[in-house]
Amino acid sequence: MNYIIFDLEATCWENTPKSKTQETIEIGAIFLNAYGEIEGSFNRFIRPVLNPYLSNYCMSLTTIRQEQVDRAEKFVPVIEDFQDWACVFDEDYVLCSWGDFDQEILINDCKFHDVEQDWLKHHINLKRQYQKIKGLNKQKGLKSAVTAEGFEFTGTHHRAIDDAKNLTKIFLKHLDMWSV
Repeated sequence: MNYIIFDLEATCWENTPKSKTQETIEIGAIFLNAYGEIEGSFNRFIRPVLNPYLSNYCMSLTTIRQEQVDRAEKFVPVIEDFQDWACVFDEDYVLCSWGDFDQEILINDCKFHDVEQDWLKHHINLKRQYQKIKGLNKQKGLKSAVTAEGFEFTGTHHRAIDDAKNLTKIFLKHLDMWSV
């Protein structure tokens, strides 16, 4: 079983209005083999189409600049590259993210862009499992969990590849404890 530790960043607004639909603007992932060895990484920006202009709030939160998404490809070619990179049609794998948000956004984007989404059902919510493993009353944010595990949070929080790298630290520390 291979593990794809991934994180997404999406269009966002302060006090998100109901009229706004979030779209993926960055995907970052780390590929681990069954032994927990890192075999590669994936990091790409995605150009949003429903709300092509990032809000000031979104740019401040993620540090993603408008020019970065303007130069990016749209969802379909990027997600096809991601699927090829992750070998989702050739090998056993499980997608792992910190919470359900990332999977939900990908499902919504796949539906909107008429991309098959069955490959997304192989997913575990590490945030929920971490809470159970640690016997916590409430879930921790990623940055808080990373530091609670004795690691330094490296990179920029709310950047997909950096969050994926930091999540990988937690995943590897508890490699034999995750329920797949």
